[in-house]
Amino acid sequence: MKILLTGARGMVGRNLLAHPGARGHEILGPGREALDLRDGAASLAYIEAVRPDLIIHAAGVVGGIQANINENARFLADNLAIGLNVLTAAARVGVPRLINLGSSCMYPRDVDGLLGEDLLLTRPLEPTNEGYALAKIAAWKLAQLIDLERSDLCYRTLIPPNLYGRFDHYDPVRSHLMPAIIRKIEDAKARGEASIEIWGDGDARREFMYAGDLADFIWRFHDRLEVLPDTLNVGVGEDATINAYYRAAAAALGYEGGFHHDLSRPVGMRRKLLDVGRQHRLGWTPPTGLAEGLIAAAADYRTFAAS
Repeated sequence: MKILLTGARGMVGRNLLAHPGARGHEILGPGREALDLRDGAASLAYIEAVRPDLIIHAAGVVGGIQANINENARFLADNLAIGLNVLTAAARVGVPRLINLGSSCMYPRDVDGLLGEDLLLTRPLEPTNEGYALAKIAAWKLAQLIDLERSDLCYRTLIPPNLYGRFDHYDPVRSHLMPAIIRKIEDAKARGEASIEIWGDGDARREFMYAGDLADFIWRFHDRLEVLPDTLNVGVGEDATINAYYRAAAAALGYEGGFHHDLSRPVGMRRKLLDVGRQHRLGWTPPTGLAEGLIAAAADYRTFAAS
């Protein structure tokens, strides 16, 4: 199968390429220097030239909570252009299958219970990452409408929770929570620090999935997208407090120090837990446990730090 993988150099893209499911496929993963997906004409020309059997759309401009706050407008503009360009070009060329990757930040901010797919577009978004979320929502809706209007195309959107694992970003400005935790703990161990700072009170709850497990799901279903609903949460189905993730990482990585809180720092949404009932009915659960994933992610960070 000829597959166009956007974002092939990002964490999800690299995990997809490293997974055994990638074997036997012709996978095209142009970098930004070869194809700027913010350029609509260039995106259409490329997709028209290669005519893939499947597009896995994993590209995006991403960052942690501080980057989202500082660059909300850029995250909206760039990701909106990327999503719309890829999807409209795919439909125009007639690419038969497309997997669009969304984000749990697409969901409303003030939901105490599970985030089911039917909650999209029902309430206000979290302001700290509103730009990114709006762009992802637009791409999801476009994929849904294309799929509804074109019986010859099968376009699906997968919504994962927060991801971590191999090939993550460890830049303090760009990184998300889990790679930031891993870097803090590894650095504190190296410097012999007795305590690590946690932003906020640490009571906000998050769901984390090992990025290799998302790759596993995608390769499991890439050639039978018809069995999936047009919108599907793909996650763990369990969450924990940020404090608990710090403790779990400390235990997995051998850090024996303590923690302190900076209550002046932003924390984002208080809870984000996906409803994975539809996923479970498909017979798939993530194979990687938290401790195993943290150890693998820490090894990846050590490789990064040594380079």
